[in-house]
Amino acid sequence: MLARPASTLDIDALYSESRIGEMLEALERDLIGLAPVKRRVREIAALLLIEKLRRSVGLHAGPPPLHMSFTGNPGTGKTTVAMRMASILHGLGYVRKGQLVSVTRDDLVGQYIGHTAPKTKEVLKRAMGGVLFIDEAYYLYRPENERDYGQEAIEILLQVMENQRDDLVVIFAGYKDRMDRFFGSNPGMASRVAHHIDFPDYAEDELFAIAGLMLERMQYRLSDDAAAALHDYIALRKSRPQFANARSIRNALDRARLRQANRLFEARERGLSLEQLSLIEAGDIRASRVFGTEGEGQ
Repeated sequence: MLARPASTLDIDALYSESRIGEMLEALERDLIGLAPVKRRVREIAALLLIEKLRRSVGLHAGPPPLHMSFTGNPGTGKTTVAMRMASILHGLGYVRKGQLVSVTRDDLVGQYIGHTAPKTKEVLKRAMGGVLFIDEAYYLYRPENERDYGQEAIEILLQVMENQRDDLVVIFAGYKDRMDRFFGSNPGMASRVAHHIDFPDYAEDELFAIAGLMLERMQYRLSDDAAAALHDYIALRKSRPQFANARSIRNALDRARLRQANRLFEARERGLSLEQLSLIEAGDIRASRVFGTEGEGQ
């Protein structure tokens, strides 16, 4: 290996010390698909790494923008990526803690005069030094209701995002179209959010791979017929209303486990093998109402 010139900065040491590589590898390993999301996370991590290196030698371009917006449908990994981002920010020293505080409108907005400010400030106090993740952030803004207190929470958030941006990173999340309207109606908020990451829906093969990962972690496996049934289930369920990507897959597997448990309970007198305890059969999947004609069941 060639020796570096004396003037060369040791970026590898900083990369190793911050454990960014481990975090990015974990993101790649734990999340199926999401290639554009992973690429943006790597780009942001690279920006923060280089900025830290620049600061170490006296080069300053002002604090890097850190507040973010994650948009996409439910179950596309927004919360998981936010947790990884909190770890990256902590590893590079941009936040004092690596924790993620996840909230919704109900955690921030009160129902009467004088209630919102203390609620919002208490959440900010808990999140300070880390990352605040606000899911379905557009519900903070309800212009149709003149007596709504969401605007008060927004004003407090704006002040903290600007004045304490070295000690708190805010990530807003929700459906893309609604988030676009939210930022369009709040130019002060939009100007403080530099990184917008869109989370695509999963393809059918990705959802099947996600199911396999979930089953492996729970120490279950599918029979060959059950695997075929799950493929069919995913194709049918994906086309129905209120589909929530990986969240819907997790719910389907939980219901399959419920059916498997009842099936095994009924057969308990014959004795059960370790193989039976771990195996999901086709009937455990195909018993779903998705395969029938009744309503829009799971």
